[in-house]
Amino acid sequence: MTVCAIVLAAGAGTRFGGPKALARDAAGEPWLARAVQTLRAAGCDPVLVVLGAAADDAAVHVPPEAVVVRAPRWREGLSASVRAGLDAAAGTAAAAALLVPVDVPELPASACRRVMRNAGPSSLRRARYAGAPGHPVLIGRDHWGPLGASLRADRGAGGYLRAHGAETVECADLWHGRDVDRRPTEA
Repeated sequence: MTVCAIVLAAGAGTRFGGPKALARDAAGEPWLARAVQTLRAAGCDPVLVVLGAAADDAAVHVPPEAVVVRAPRWREGLSASVRAGLDAAAGTAAAAALLVPVDVPELPASACRRVMRNAGPSSLRRARYAGAPGHPVLIGRDHWGPLGASLRADRGAGGYLRAHGAETVECADLWHGRDVDRRPTEA
């Protein structure tokens, strides 16, 4: 079964001090490029990158093997970004979509592959790290419409995952699971 990836990178990054879609790691590599490389290495095809705030500036950091998706209503919050990604995914042959926020630049392909294993249209999974929910999240095609309809404001898929008994996939042996909400302080 084919799994596409949706990189959620449309937000303004208020706590971060600017759009995370423009962020780079310590070596200068754009987080967007790292996300696409990781997801391609995990076997996702296509990789859809959802942009909103600073979309034109961020788009130059999206590798050519990925597809840029614009979230025109990105100011409405995370729900608009997830919905834009799922709408774009509907035009693919993918049986499931792997949702990954751009602010997990250290996410390993191995965690993605573990969550994706044997994915199908009815799959609903979320990575866990030492008992705490995290990313990536796998949404089977059967859930795309109902999930999109349930999303509100700056909320992601968490409520839907809980309400529909999403399977949890422990990944703490592969990675710590933490996202980056604030810029690292410079020494």
